Amino acid sequence: MADPSRVVLGLGGCVDYELKLTADALEQLVADYRVAAAELTSPVTVASERDLVVSILGYVARGGGGEHYVASAPALELFASRFPHRVALGGTSVRAGILMSRLGVPSTLHLVSVDDTVRRLLPSDGEYLSSGIEDTLHPHLIVQYDRGLRIRAGELDITAPFPNRLIYVNDPANGTMLLSDELGDRLSRADVFLISGFNAMRSAEQLERRLAELRVHMRRLPPGAVTYFEDAAYHEPALNHRVLAALRDAIDVYGLNEDEMQSYLGHPVDLLSAGEVADALTAMHALVPVPMLVLHTKYWAAAFGAQAASYAEALDTGTVMAALRYRHGDDFTDSDIERLRRHPRRPGSVAFAAELRARLGDRVHCVPAFALDVTNPTTVGLGDTFVGGFLTALARRSTAAATSPPPHQRSDHDR
Repeated sequence: MADPSRVVLGLGGCVDYELKLTADALEQLVADYRVAAAELTSPVTVASERDLVVSILGYVARGGGGEHYVASAPALELFASRFPHRVALGGTSVRAGILMSRLGVPSTLHLVSVDDTVRRLLPSDGEYLSSGIEDTLHPHLIVQYDRGLRIRAGELDITAPFPNRLIYVNDPANGTMLLSDELGDRLSRADVFLISGFNAMRSAEQLERRLAELRVHMRRLPPGAVTYFEDAAYHEPALNHRVLAALRDAIDVYGLNEDEMQSYLGHPVDLLSAGEVADALTAMHALVPVPMLVLHTKYWAAAFGAQAASYAEALDTGTVMAALRYRHGDDFTDSDIERLRRHPRRPGSVAFAAELRARLGDRVHCVPAFALDVTNPTTVGLGDTFVGGFLTALARRSTAAATSPPPHQRSDHDR
């Protein structure tokens, strides 16, 4: 078996309650809470089930996705109880690790909370370390909705223009993000290190301490190890700049999705306009001056930076695996993977990728998404799955480099 210590994925994980919105249940809640169309803006604080309903409806109306802190944990439990839901493991690092295990690349997970559900569902071929001193459970509410979902109640009449997912969280363990004393030792043997989860922290003082501690652990990383940072929606938006300032000189690859990019830039970007995206990537790279910026969207995935083409396989593997999850959820086979690889790409995305390359040259490599028409897609965990696919390719590349002898040691047959 491959050595799980070669890939370390952090920093937190969780148990998810995954549910799919239905019109009848939502319409009943709209009527019960007397929600008006004029209210469909994101509440500053989600402190009740009514606030949660208003927030969800606002996203459904525009087909958006997002993540929010919820002040009331009981509101999450109450809302989840109204819909059939699936219990799964979540967090970018955990979902990425599950996918990597499925592809034959085991990993070591750094967790902040475990319980029997976590132990039961973690990949059997990997390892984990936890900073938690006792079992805890703080489920995250993961809300999926389909394109065309229509909610009609009183004066309110909205239809979702796109499918998407929403995340609502009240999780003290991830909010504190304690680091295990063992992390540095695990990093000393790693080829790949994923950093994610700081977006759940809400205290600036705790965040500063945790970032300083992480930098100490990261000193143990071997030369040549790749550090990948995956951005996310911050529960306290002002804190994202603190994380970036503390870590950007230690990051090799910085990943984010279109929602996060547009939040940084402060304006919408037409994802199929090569001109707008070229400007956006250039502006993002100025804000996030790392060796490689990776932007994954519903239409394409792109690497921007010096030697962007060296990440071609990683981008493509991430794109394939995210599309596979969109199409099949967790239930896919090796045959499904091969069939999807032969599936046509979106024509608009193919044309976009060529035009983007014409504008930015070798600084960009763009992989078009697949042309998929799925009646009941899985919209949760697509970014996490992209990350898992991307890191799988990086881990395999590191393994191949480590096991391949130098050119002067190869046999004539190898040549």
